[in-house]
Amino acid sequence: MMPKKILIYMALMLAVPLAGEMKFYPLEGSLRISLGTPVFFFFLLWSRRINPVFSGLLAGIAVVVFRILYGIYIAGMPAIVNFELHFPVFFYYLSFAAMFHYFHVKSYYGSPFLLGLLGVVIEIFASIAELAARSLFIHVPFTLNTLLTISGIAIIRSFFVLGFFNIFVIREARAAEHEQRLRIEQMLMLISNLYVEMIQLKKMMKNSEELTSECYVLYRNLKGEGHNEHAQAALKIAGEMHETKKDSQRIYAGLSKLMAKEDLSDFLSMKEILNVVITSNERYSQLLGKKVHIQLIVPESPKRFHTFMILSIVNNLVSNAVEAIKEDGEIRLEAALEGDHLKILVKDTGTGIAARNRPHIFEPGFTTKFDQDGIASNGIGLSYVKNVIESLDGSFSIEDKQGQYNTVFAVSLPTECLMERG
Repeated sequence: MMPKKILIYMALMLAVPLAGEMKFYPLEGSLRISLGTPVFFFFLLWSRRINPVFSGLLAGIAVVVFRILYGIYIAGMPAIVNFELHFPVFFYYLSFAAMFHYFHVKSYYGSPFLLGLLGVVIEIFASIAELAARSLFIHVPFTLNTLLTISGIAIIRSFFVLGFFNIFVIREARAAEHEQRLRIEQMLMLISNLYVEMIQLKKMMKNSEELTSECYVLYRNLKGEGHNEHAQAALKIAGEMHETKKDSQRIYAGLSKLMAKEDLSDFLSMKEILNVVITSNERYSQLLGKKVHIQLIVPESPKRFHTFMILSIVNNLVSNAVEAIKEDGEIRLEAALEGDHLKILVKDTGTGIAARNRPHIFEPGFTTKFDQDGIASNGIGLSYVKNVIESLDGSFSIEDKQGQYNTVFAVSLPTECLMERG
């Protein structure tokens, strides 16, 4: 495949001569004003791959050759006359490119007005270079009126190109911003999942420590009663639980360092956090081939909440709601401060939860979801959420059906551990 830089040079050599034929003559004589300059200026601004001076050399040659061939085969003019008439334009493009390179114009992208002024200055000097060549070789007069005319045209053309170029810059910036926002949302979701795992790991470490202690007590009791064989078995279990605890501690320490290094904001507004959840789960519903509308009801507030705590809870509930909806439906997210607690409701129009299953939905391993092969899911999602909420001294419950919403989960969390201090 041909390198992109070569393709840009070829496009430049084709576009500039063709644009140059869109022209008019503001003065008597051979001075012509065309779109070749704006197109050439735009190429130099737009592409960071091409060398300005080499581009000017190529553009100058291409324009001269094109105009000579046009004059010979279309206008029927003699070759020597065509050459004398058109070769001074080579000095225009070469001078324009050389000054563009000399002034480091691309370093002024952040100052549009200064960039436009440089474009005007460069075009005036390039025009003077061309007129000087015409005056020297074909004796075209170079007057003050000519200079004023080309200066006015230079101002119009340069700021026209700059405006057009800024449209492209804005579009690229918006596209980059959109990509960055998607990456940040993905990172937030990944980190929130890690946060959940850390909470579960911390709980497992505590359970391992308690089981180790209980097994050791059992070992001592069995040994005191003379059951040496069973005592050794209890001691072995205690040792293995102790090793499990140490392995968990090492993993927890690694995750803690990873979280500490993350430079994403730990605190966002409730609306920003829940919008991340909505974006993620809208994509998830599309992946599942479902049409799910997610509605958000949250009051505007400057208060900021712990991003990963909220994400780890709400995202799990919303993804469950997406899975519970068969083909199309609605999910409603509500969040509001009630005293010193944050109240979050997650409602969906899915199939709902049978009354006989409600007492068991928070039990680890309980599930009513099966894949297309009839294999049950692991059934730990809601138990995860419950553990996270309880670790924050909050409450988690399933409410009665509300209108069209067959399933309603209510989360209440103390704001003391959620809100940014300062």
